[in-house]
Amino acid sequence: MGRRIVDLRGQKPLLDIASYGRRAPGHGRTFTPAERDQIRRTVTRVPEVMIKVTGGGRSVGAVWRHLRYIDRRGGLELETDDGQRLQAKGVERALLEDWGLALQEREGKARYSGLPGRKPTKLVHNLMFSMPKGTPPHKLLAAVRHFAQETFALQYRYAMVLHTDQDHPHVHLVLRAVSEKGTRLNIRKETLRQWRRDFAEALRTQGVAANATERAVRGVSRTHQKDGIYRAMRRGQSTHFGARVHSVMDELRAGKTNSGDGKQRVLQTRRDVERGWENVSQLLRFDGDTDLSDRVLEFTKRMPPPYLDREWIAADIMHRLQTLTTDKPRVR
Repeated sequence: MGRRIVDLRGQKPLLDIASYGRRAPGHGRTFTPAERDQIRRTVTRVPEVMIKVTGGGRSVGAVWRHLRYIDRRGGLELETDDGQRLQAKGVERALLEDWGLALQEREGKARYSGLPGRKPTKLVHNLMFSMPKGTPPHKLLAAVRHFAQETFALQYRYAMVLHTDQDHPHVHLVLRAVSEKGTRLNIRKETLRQWRRDFAEALRTQGVAANATERAVRGVSRTHQKDGIYRAMRRGQSTHFGARVHSVMDELRAGKTNSGDGKQRVLQTRRDVERGWENVSQLLRFDGDTDLSDRVLEFTKRMPPPYLDREWIAADIMHRLQTLTTDKPRVR
């Protein structure tokens, strides 16, 4: 089995407002050109990139089913790390054999056999790269290709597929979890920070406006998706998110929602962020960049309220129920 490693790149947030806020006005330019560009992209709300870890197969069968899903059973083109373009029924099996996942699965079972409650390790990481509606799909694919080559080439095997069947184009990438040298990749928050930064830069190279900052820095506390709430309400999903939705529904029936201690943490984070942005504005003004200073203040004023996920879910459920009541035809 592979050695475990930690990706140490990207330890700091992409836009560390707290550290900017601690800077005192002095001689010369307060911010580097790269920092100014990052600030300007953020306050003008340049589209944010998304890299999502959607799971990871722990068996050859699970990896095969996911590959068949993303390439639509051979109907879409699979692009591999060695530049192959595969589009035919049955290519998924050949890819799995080339990656040697069957042997990796057997080794994993032998290593953890007899250990109660221990799940097999992931054979692959399933990733999704996406951008908002209107992003040219071919440029998105080119950016993901460049990112993958720079990040994984000659280390981790991978295959990717472009999807354009939804409003926003996205690329599914299946990444072998163990490198050719037996090193296991652990994807941590710091890893994703660096990946988002690199992906955004690759998109900008393609001429696509893209940014990568932390949600809290943008004043965003909402993490769920509206369609996820809708599916959970309709289908009674047993997933963690579905359980949260139904828990909130039960609280609404009882006439209250429980914010818990998390509300105070969210409010404190928002106060720290606002204080940081105010200091950034002052430093920019001291540096003579009044236009960007004013944009920062306007951006701070327009931040959405700092709600918890449960509060967003409750508000969305109430809105849906009100819409259903309003749209329901009257019986005469």
